Amino acid sequence: MRDASDVLMSCLQRHAMKQSFWRSLIAVLVGNAIYFGVMHLLPQRAQHQLFRVDWGTAVDFWMCLVCYGLLRFIR
Repeated sequence: MRDASDVLMSCLQRHAMKQSFWRSLIAVLVGNAIYFGVMHLLPQRAQHQLFRVDWGTAVDFWMCLVCYGLLRFIR
C-alpha cells in the first residue's frame, strides 16, 4: 500500500511532466513559426528542402531550442 508521500510525489511528477510537455510543444510551434516566417530571408543553404536532412533542419532545430531556453528562463 502506498503512503501519502508516495501519492504526493506521483502527483507532483505528473504535474511536472505535463508542464514540460506544454513548454516543449509551445517552443516547437513558436520556433517553427519563426523559422518558416523568416525562411525566405535566409540564405539558400539555410532554407529547408522537403524530405531532406539539411542545414535548414539544423537552423529550425536551433530556433526551437532557443525558444525552449527562453521559456525556461521566463518561468
